[in-house]
Amino acid sequence: MHRADLWRRIAGDRFAPTRIDSDTLWKDPPVTEDCVRTDGDDQPPNSTVADHLCRVLGDVPRRWLVVNVEKQRLQLIVDGVVVSSYGVSTAFTGVDGREGSFGTPPGVHRIARRIGAQRPCGTWFVSREPQGKVWRPGDDGGDDLILSRILTLDGCEDGVNRGAGCDSLQRFIYIHGTNHEDRIGEPVSRGCIRMSNTDVIHLFDQVEEGDPVVVV
Repeated sequence: MHRADLWRRIAGDRFAPTRIDSDTLWKDPPVTEDCVRTDGDDQPPNSTVADHLCRVLGDVPRRWLVVNVEKQRLQLIVDGVVVSSYGVSTAFTGVDGREGSFGTPPGVHRIARRIGAQRPCGTWFVSREPQGKVWRPGDDGGDDLILSRILTLDGCEDGVNRGAGCDSLQRFIYIHGTNHEDRIGEPVSRGCIRMSNTDVIHLFDQVEEGDPVVVV
């Protein structure tokens, strides 16, 4: 099966039951109301996603992330359990790893860099460098700001998200905070995975460079 067809199948798969203990998950900074899901709807990816991750990397790490484009959710999985879950905004053009597509690239990635540690919530970045400005809710600021924290993504699959014409790192695909927090839950980005600013800070503090991120 071609990898693109495999990822279409994975994205359409249903999820299996999970265990979530939400009482001890959330610490400062505060997170959005959409961040914690305890109603049973936010469940971990089934074995198809984990099996593909294992094929690409050789094993399934203790800690990894999955971005479900259909549900517009990002999950942090530790020891097979969803420990954190967040609303996100992926690309308005859908899942597409090609250069110039403005799509969110599919498949297995790794976090290449963590940028913005200890910076104030709302810190404004251009070309991954802080600009000495802080965005606040209600500010205009511009069309598509990169705020608070950045997790750069490096593709792990040749011809899918790595290599000529489809390289996620060269396309500058990030997980980052946004000035469009009111659009979280809608696919409206230009390829990146947008999060609310408090949520991206919370996620940032739980992950490390090298952690896998699977987009399905």
